[in-house]
Amino acid sequence: MTKLKLLFVCSHNGARSQMAEALANSLFGDRLEASSAGSSPTEVSPYSIAVMKEMGIDISKNRAKHLNEFTGMLFDYAVTLCGDEEEFCPFFPDAREHLHHGVNEPEGTVRTEEGRLGAMRYMRDDILTWIKKTFIDV
Repeated sequence: MTKLKLLFVCSHNGARSQMAEALANSLFGDRLEASSAGSSPTEVSPYSIAVMKEMGIDISKNRAKHLNEFTGMLFDYAVTLCGDEEEFCPFFPDAREHLHHGVNEPEGTVRTEEGRLGAMRYMRDDILTWIKKTFIDV
């Protein structure tokens, strides 16, 4: 059986797309292979690492990757995860299908350690719900 190939895309490949890659591989790794990248990669957020660890998923060794690393590779799905401003999300042309799921930080997020973790948990859970719903029957 050939696995579906997914590429999760966000600008920095430091939070949303990293969590989506790990969640998809954890949930459906028997039938899909997820990767992630960004147009301006920075580093994997320590808050993303922390909230994924809460679920028993270790992304501490992950690195932010540039979209160029995947040029010429064909994916079944390219999924953009930028917030409401889909037009500002990077575009990856080498995919059979393009999906968008806007994931925004919750309004009024307090800029404290606990506030950042809470915001990251909110985004993680939003992505988790969307992945389950979208790829359960794919």
